[in-house]
Amino acid sequence: MRLSDFIRQHADHIVEEWEQFARTITPAADTMDQAALRDHAKAILLAAARDMDTAQTASEQIAKAKGEGPEKTPSLDEAGASHGELRHTVGFDLVQMTSEFRHLRACVIRRWVNSLESPDMAYIQDMIRFNEAIDEALAESTAAYAEQVNRSRDIFLAILGHDLRAPLQAVSMSTELLMRKTALEGDALTCALNIKQGARHMAAMVSDLLELVRSRLGKSLPIEPAPMDLADAARAVIAEACAGNPECDPTLKTEGDTHGVWDAGRIDQLLQNLIGNALQHGSDPREVVVTLKGEARHVLLTVHNYGNPIPEEAIGTIFDPLVRSADEELGQPSTSLGLGLFIVKEVVTAHGGTIEVSSSEACGTLFSVTLPRQV
Repeated sequence: MRLSDFIRQHADHIVEEWEQFARTITPAADTMDQAALRDHAKAILLAAARDMDTAQTASEQIAKAKGEGPEKTPSLDEAGASHGELRHTVGFDLVQMTSEFRHLRACVIRRWVNSLESPDMAYIQDMIRFNEAIDEALAESTAAYAEQVNRSRDIFLAILGHDLRAPLQAVSMSTELLMRKTALEGDALTCALNIKQGARHMAAMVSDLLELVRSRLGKSLPIEPAPMDLADAARAVIAEACAGNPECDPTLKTEGDTHGVWDAGRIDQLLQNLIGNALQHGSDPREVVVTLKGEARHVLLTVHNYGNPIPEEAIGTIFDPLVRSADEELGQPSTSLGLGLFIVKEVVTAHGGTIEVSSSEACGTLFSVTLPRQV
């Protein structure tokens, strides 16, 4: 009997063995009934049998083996993806889910081989086609499972970031009120200032975290453009940076018209991250130079500092989320989540602009942002 016919004829017995194996995967299986344990097993088997009966050329077989073939069995892909999503929901881990496919493959081959009386080459081809079908279902299940894991993580981070804002605001407002109504001096004043600065850093980190989650959940960065002056925004950010760090003294150079229609809040994020990055990683906080140059249709913003150059191999990933600078030692305290430059790129993209970076020991590090005057 050909393997596809064998699968259809013995599908219920194979699924029963699938169920018995799935029941051993604890603790997730302890609370699952028969329907949940069997899940999409029969649908996967029957879809695999249909795929095996579909004509396939040698070139198509080679392409499919590489995962590059055309989608011939949407029912198999759908069943595999649904299985991956549901196994994630009930608490299977990725290794446990893939072990089900390993057992299913072994069960079918063992039962079929035991039923054969006189194997021939056609049966060997059947086995190859069955393995291809199971691999396709496994790939879809794994992809769907991984997507659910990522989404669950991002939703958790979104809830965490959202819920952290309330206590942070309470800390910040209480510190502000304490400093206004009480004449603090000496160590008490220093402690209050440290609390205020720490709350500000934490608020920035939470904001960056929420922006990361928003982008991962498929939402573009929302902006509300309005007329503003980029030079005024840069001066405000530099003043705030100097208030928190008296040693820094960035230089601002302006040329031409620096007005445009942008989202003031997002531009503030962009400037804070770029200038803060330069102050943090520059060899001398007094040598940071911010330049604004107004052109006919856009404004060019550059932020320059000297210091350890960005390694060439890191340039390509420097705007990726959760990437930390190479000069930050692991385990050392930091006010950065590695999201600052990611947020910068998202802000620039949302405004239809471009951003580039160059870095060398001789010339220093230069971030160049081009912002169209009108979004």
